[in-house]
Amino acid sequence: MNHWLFKSEPEEFSIDDLKRVRKEPWTGVRNYQARNFMRDQMRVGDLGFFYHSNCPVPGIVGILRIATPASADRLQFVPDSDYFDPTSDPANPRWACVDVAFERKLARTITLDELKARDDLGDFALTRRGNRLSILPVTTAQWSTILNLE
Repeated sequence: MNHWLFKSEPEEFSIDDLKRVRKEPWTGVRNYQARNFMRDQMRVGDLGFFYHSNCPVPGIVGILRIATPASADRLQFVPDSDYFDPTSDPANPRWACVDVAFERKLARTITLDELKARDDLGDFALTRRGNRLSILPVTTAQWSTILNLE
């Protein structure tokens, strides 16, 4: 099983939104590396941390599960969408998404500052300088360490 971290601004889509809808396509990813994670490495049943970004207290707030294999992100073909890509070919879509399902909210937010202060996370992609990806891999050891912080 692989582990992941999914970033979302809570004003756009929060852990509470995912809890309410139960399952949601993770659309709008327009970075090739993040797309490749979804398309090539994520498997149904993989778990991910739900991370609130660009908010007063950024941090890990919940757990989600990959619910479907990657498929074409439909928003790339919707002209009125912020994620429209006029160069994407329906026969060979450029952008992919997976559906994510709500697992649970954490008992507390594990803050970015708290994660940055830890030496036992090793080379954690979230705290690496200059890393701005919306989807990041998490090692099994990092997953366990972070869950133990809860």
